[in-house]
Amino acid sequence: MKTFDLSVLFFLQLFVILLACRVVGWGVKFLGQPQVVGEMIAGVLLGPSLFGLLAPDWHGRLFPKESIPILFAVSQVGLSLYMFIVGIEFKVERFRSRASTALTVSAAGMITPFVLGAALALWLHAQGGYFPEKVKWFEASLFLGAALCITAFPMLARIIVENGLSGTTLGTLALAAGALDDVAAWCLLAIVISSADQSWQAAVFAIGGGAIYAAVVFGFVRPALASLEKRWQGKENASSPLPSSVLVSILALVMLSSFITDKIGVYAVFGAFILGCAMPRGLTSEKVRAQVEPLTVCLLLPLFFTFSGLNTRLDLLTGVSALTITLIVLLISTVGKGVACWGAARWAGESNATSLAIGALMNARGLMELIMLNIGKEKGIIDTKLFSILVVMAIVTTFAASPLFLLVKRNTKNLESFG
Repeated sequence: MKTFDLSVLFFLQLFVILLACRVVGWGVKFLGQPQVVGEMIAGVLLGPSLFGLLAPDWHGRLFPKESIPILFAVSQVGLSLYMFIVGIEFKVERFRSRASTALTVSAAGMITPFVLGAALALWLHAQGGYFPEKVKWFEASLFLGAALCITAFPMLARIIVENGLSGTTLGTLALAAGALDDVAAWCLLAIVISSADQSWQAAVFAIGGGAIYAAVVFGFVRPALASLEKRWQGKENASSPLPSSVLVSILALVMLSSFITDKIGVYAVFGAFILGCAMPRGLTSEKVRAQVEPLTVCLLLPLFFTFSGLNTRLDLLTGVSALTITLIVLLISTVGKGVACWGAARWAGESNATSLAIGALMNARGLMELIMLNIGKEKGIIDTKLFSILVVMAIVTTFAASPLFLLVKRNTKNLESFG
């Protein structure tokens, strides 16, 4: 297919994707779910699991293989911009005050599901059919362990925002623990990829380079951004939009940050998130968020869910063995993450209500899970069947996060514990 034809087709893809995400998102809201869960489900429905199954010819015409790189590239821009927005909303000062609890919750939420996932991977690797033959047993264990212990940080952020928890102690604590979980999980992924590529230098470079990048951003970029904020401050600018020169400069920094961390091996979204955390909290960051967030959330982010859905095949999970493995994955991921985080929060001195809420929220895996799974599939670490099982796990655990949290909230007398 010609490049011109692909560019024209992309507009039709956008129309179908946005319409499907909006319709499914509208439907799941009746079940108390955030829009993002509907977008995850819509992505799977647009893939071979439903659309491709019912109308394979139309599916092939709408999503030809040649168009997938375009869809992927634009979706990565949306991911980076969204993570930048999440970083802006992240309350660093609250994380400092709850650093001890966040570390405790993060460690428990990492270690328990990781051990369970690694043990399951050993069994699946011995059985065959879930990992390619070239994948070694320890690579399989590391990857599945990392996949089960990850928390979907952007997804968690959207659930927190839609439940009115932005800036609260609970919201900040959950985001802090989720961020730590994701950083550790990506370090594990870097080790797996390095082993698969037979290049251990890549893992060292990813971990060390990521630390250096964060130090540079907070040590040098943040003061420069603070200076920019001072020049922009003023009551006369409160109702006017951000000047295009300022907005373009900030967006260019987001793209550069994403490029740097992607080259380091930590993944692009973390560069954007760290830059967002470094943004001074004031008029500039508020206006950047107001101008960037609507287009990012409504137009760009749904593309990634469709990209993941195109790689998901639920028809491979119809056998008894596959269904059994799916249920086992759901069980150990939910119990291993939720119960461990609840217990760790209680041990750190949090109230039972806050601990239960953290356990429920930390089980949301969606977006970051899908990112990791797509990388694992692209690198040949997992096959399509295990990829599909883990996509189901990501959707179910994320789907359950909001109802579980609301259940805790309804049965909690001390509502201040969520403040």
